[in-house]
Amino acid sequence: MTQEVHQLDDIISIFNQCFSEEFNTRLVKGGDEPLYSPANEERPYHAIYFARGFYSSALHEIAHWLIAGKERRLLEDFGYWYEPDGRSEERQREFEKVEVKPQATEWILAQAAGHRFFASSDNLNGNAGNTAPFKQAVYEQVKAYIANGLPPRTAKLREALCDFYGTKKTLDIANFDVTRI
Repeated sequence: MTQEVHQLDDIISIFNQCFSEEFNTRLVKGGDEPLYSPANEERPYHAIYFARGFYSSALHEIAHWLIAGKERRLLEDFGYWYEPDGRSEERQREFEKVEVKPQATEWILAQAAGHRFFASSDNLNGNAGNTAPFKQAVYEQVKAYIANGLPPRTAKLREALCDFYGTKKTLDIANFDVTRI
């Protein structure tokens, strides 16, 4: 599939159709930085803002929401710490530990949408070091999701993406190649 078929309005619509009513959550095109913001006095719904109008950013921020439990979905950015770009190699390894499940989920969603996935160290101005172990950990998590089944919200969105983009609904590890991420 070409990147031209991956329109932002489509992913916004697909996500919102799946979750806006039941979870009072909407996907919203954001600015320079992504942000999850719970409902408040000014905005009666939870908002997932993805960065710079990138389809990949939308998938990634959705993945964080899909992993977050009910209590975390009541906290800005799910209550997680974030150290900006420029992390040391040691801090990078800590960052990667919390990114394995979101990036595995993002990869599964990207595959359902026929969209290219790249594992992200999100550390362009720092020392990312050897990212091969991180990529392998993401791949192993994909395998675990395939073996054990996807969480219900992830399965729901994946099926909606498969329907919209006409991709295969069978989740098969043969469709995931760690050497290409």
